[in-house]
Amino acid sequence: MTDPTAVLNGQQRPRTVGDGRAVPGPAPRAARPAAGDVTRAPANLQGKIAVVTGANTGLGYQTARQLAAMGATVVLACRHPGRMRQAADAIRNELPGAVIDEVALDLGSLRSVRSAAEQIAHTYPRLDILVNNAAVMGVPQWATLDGFETHFGVNYLGHFAFTGLLLDRLLAAPAGRIVSVSSIAHHAARLDPLDWPNPIKYRPHRAYAASKLANLIYAYELHRRLTVAGSAARSIACHPGWSATQLLHKASRLSGHRLGMTAWLRLLAAIVAQPPEDGARPTLHAASGDVRSGGYVGPTRMWHTRGPAGLDQSSYDSRDVTAARLLWDLSVELTAVSYAALAVDEAAIVQIDQGTA
Repeated sequence: MTDPTAVLNGQQRPRTVGDGRAVPGPAPRAARPAAGDVTRAPANLQGKIAVVTGANTGLGYQTARQLAAMGATVVLACRHPGRMRQAADAIRNELPGAVIDEVALDLGSLRSVRSAAEQIAHTYPRLDILVNNAAVMGVPQWATLDGFETHFGVNYLGHFAFTGLLLDRLLAAPAGRIVSVSSIAHHAARLDPLDWPNPIKYRPHRAYAASKLANLIYAYELHRRLTVAGSAARSIACHPGWSATQLLHKASRLSGHRLGMTAWLRLLAAIVAQPPEDGARPTLHAASGDVRSGGYVGPTRMWHTRGPAGLDQSSYDSRDVTAARLLWDLSVELTAVSYAALAVDEAAIVQIDQGTA
């Protein structure tokens, strides 16, 4: 197999965004391969420790189930404790031998992010897999508790801080993996990192696309820094294609526009969307399959909206190295998380970009 190579006027968002109710699906399987699926045989993750954000519903829930089915100890990191407990119990009921832990995490609060990271770091001396999955989509012009546009703050910035605070535990693993879940929507984003934390002109779907582009830019920049540091850890990006999760239903309910873009997206989703169990395939492959650091994984059929997991190509903007340095420095400034465990020579990163390292 070939290897792949953004304070809105001081406004706080209502405490209504977050994960939905977990809906137990069919009995979990470790990889449900299909013809041409690069996942092939399920991985054996016995002894591995995995953390999955937004793991009580949709893709996150399915990812956590599948990782547990492969033998990993799985830490669910979710905003709503009650729904997180329901998801954990559902997995334990289906897999009596599964080891499931629960940590409250609100990515819209950097204080909560620090608290969750401290709890995990205190419990586990190493982490083998971190899946940055949790997301919001199409919400009104809300701000996080720290004053950032909600899509940017939850989908990207909270994960940037969470990963940085757990980085020493990931580097302590023999080959830790940081999986950043993006979206095909990133192709519609405008490359303007300085505008993302507080957009001058707010459009929900543009903000969502920008947050998913930020996820990709971050994943590639983290890959460069891991490479320069000589680390065996991998930074891998993925996207689920088009999956039937609760994100679009929530976005439609919150937007209040029957004939707006969200309504049209829901109509199209009814035709092409795949179930969450299938949508989780790329994430599972990125977390456990043969994918090198810097790779990007997604579905391979119907214009990359569904089907078996395979290597994909992200947008040109996602690989803009100038934007990557700008976004990284901005993220460090906004979160006060410095990635001290990964101190690298900036000049060496430039050499990698120029193909001379």
